[in-house]
Amino acid sequence: MPTFDVVSEVDLQEVRNAVDQANREATTRFDFKGTDSAVELNEKELVLTSSTEDRLRALYQVLQEKLVKRGVSLKSFDVGKIEEAAKGSARQRLGIQAGISSDHAKKINRFIKDLDLKGTGAQTQGDQLRVTGKKRDDLQSVIAALKAEDFGIPLQFTNFRD
Repeated sequence: MPTFDVVSEVDLQEVRNAVDQANREATTRFDFKGTDSAVELNEKELVLTSSTEDRLRALYQVLQEKLVKRGVSLKSFDVGKIEEAAKGSARQRLGIQAGISSDHAKKINRFIKDLDLKGTGAQTQGDQLRVTGKKRDDLQSVIAALKAEDFGIPLQFTNFRD
């Protein structure tokens, strides 16, 4: 019976490269001179810091450009509010969302069932979904339908087996 997995992963190496590029641009651009603007990458989040809110927004825009160029989906990040930090500076946290949460898994599972394709079903396995079907064509139409729908998280399709 053909199967495939639906996962939501973030390539941390590409995120790290985008952060390095954004930091490099922030140190060389004239409008960032003297603002102490920087992006830090922790295990589960990105932290943007700058001297003012408008410079922080500009830094976030630079980071977004670098992430998109590197093929990292912006849906992978949970954008936090801009907060005040030490000495009147501004800070913003971006949480990295990896894996499919149980709420998203239920939505995706319901969506697959509502497609009414005979013999197809999905089971949640940890932070991913395994979709099974009787025909390969049915699974390919499930993939096409999932790509067309927006669930608020980036989806990848792996482990396709006949």
